[in-house]
Amino acid sequence: MVKTVNMKTAAAWIIAAASIASAASEPSRPRGVGPEFAKFYKDAESFTCISNPSIKIPFSQVNDDYCDCPDGSDEPGTSACSYLSPLSPSTRSDTTNKDQINVTQVLPGFYCKNKGHQPSYVPYTSVNDGFCDYDLCCDGSEEWAGVGGVKCQNKCDEIGKEWRKKNESRQRALNNANKKRKEYTNEAQRLRKEVEDRINTLHTQLKASEIHVTDMEKELAEVERREKGKVVKSQGAKQGKMGVLVGLAKQRTEELRDHLVRVRQERDTSKDRVKELEAILSTFKEEYNPNFNDEGVKRAVRAWEDYAARDKSGDDTSAHDRDLNEITKTDADNGLDWESYLQTEGEDVEVLYEIENYLPKPLRDWVDQKLRDLRIMLIENGILADLSAEGGESSAVNDAKNRLKSAQDAVNSQRKDLESHNEDLNKEYGPDGVFRALKGQCISVDSGEYTYELCFMEHTTQKSKKGGSNTRMGNFVRFDKITVDEEVSADGKGLGSGERIAMRHENGQHCWNGPNRSTTVILACAEQNEIWKVFEEEKCVYRMEVGSPAVCEALKKAEIVKDEL
Repeated sequence: MVKTVNMKTAAAWIIAAASIASAASEPSRPRGVGPEFAKFYKDAESFTCISNPSIKIPFSQVNDDYCDCPDGSDEPGTSACSYLSPLSPSTRSDTTNKDQINVTQVLPGFYCKNKGHQPSYVPYTSVNDGFCDYDLCCDGSEEWAGVGGVKCQNKCDEIGKEWRKKNESRQRALNNANKKRKEYTNEAQRLRKEVEDRINTLHTQLKASEIHVTDMEKELAEVERREKGKVVKSQGAKQGKMGVLVGLAKQRTEELRDHLVRVRQERDTSKDRVKELEAILSTFKEEYNPNFNDEGVKRAVRAWEDYAARDKSGDDTSAHDRDLNEITKTDADNGLDWESYLQTEGEDVEVLYEIENYLPKPLRDWVDQKLRDLRIMLIENGILADLSAEGGESSAVNDAKNRLKSAQDAVNSQRKDLESHNEDLNKEYGPDGVFRALKGQCISVDSGEYTYELCFMEHTTQKSKKGGSNTRMGNFVRFDKITVDEEVSADGKGLGSGERIAMRHENGQHCWNGPNRSTTVILACAEQNEIWKVFEEEKCVYRMEVGSPAVCEALKKAEIVKDEL
């Protein structure tokens, strides 16, 4: 056991010694120099200005708090060159070829190692300014001179621990957001597939419906041809005298039956009212006080007694009701078929067509064509009836036209449906069509005296908490991209910096003495759909900042760290 411990101790000493040797072998860098620029500071005798290789200075002038290089590379650890710009005053290192001198600051800033956290650069203006910039330089190395007695303690362990905790939380949120976005993408693809399948189905249905319309058109033409084959029996009349008489008799019978039914209903209603009144008077007789000396009441009671004593043998109307039930039955129930009297005896021209059945096919076709020509000639000369010219059409023609109209309506409906689905298929739904899955979903936020609502791919709305009608702030028009540069709050809710997806909403409710309302919805990655901020940029022009998983993209961990830096 002791031997094992000694071996572990020896191994630990070997690793420590190797680490010390490795650190000793690395050339030391001047204060404020990042590892990526260390190669320019290897020469211990002289230093060459990074952006101006023609200018060399003794290495002792590096970090001497005096700006010798036009690009400030000789002062990586001081603020001596923090003023550099193309308008900076000349230095002793200037040459006569001033146009060839690069006076742009080449270093990104003062390098803070921040051991235990993430290394970072701070602006040179923050070096030795008497303020501890822990947000960028948690080890306090930028205040190495202790200006004003300020001494910044190294807080990298504490800050690094807190940062890693928050970063893990941010990473989890980002993973959840990316997972949610993948779900949205899959759902959007499924919905798009449904639209594509529906379009294919509509194409098939539309072809079948168009064929059906053609068949209905042929059927209507054939029905009209048959109806035109009827001979006129008398000038200006479609029926003989017997037919007219039967029609009038049928109409009169129906009127009498309707009146009889109504009178019977009125009689039954009156009988019910009499029974109700008799019940009231009977109750009155039983409950009145005979000791109450009121002659009017006594007369009413005696009258009721006389009325109740009368013979009511005639009140039994059951036999009459049975007779009425038989009388009020429909004519069809009583065996009278008016239609059989109203039907015509047949088409007079049908005899002309019956002979076709006994002829060979070639001759039958020839005869049929001749008979058609004969029929047209007879119609043109007024011998055969042309119902359409008389302003009336038979039920057969009307039925055929109705069937044709239904078929045409079905075709028009399918064409509109197909057009709508094609428009939806070609409509922009954002990256990967992800917002197809969010279409119609609404989110809202309370802000002051209003509640603001965003319905994805549809509209934005302003709702007053005091009641009244809602105000449409714009209808979705298109997607756009906007470059932003804003701070992100500690809870991670904010647009940040870079290019962001935006949704343009226009043609909202008209502003009094102003334009139609419009809203620009700027989106940033978030774990859930939520509105962060709403404000009015100018009169009736609104800006809405929204977080959504739909605009998140999978980031590598290194990219996340880079973004944090």
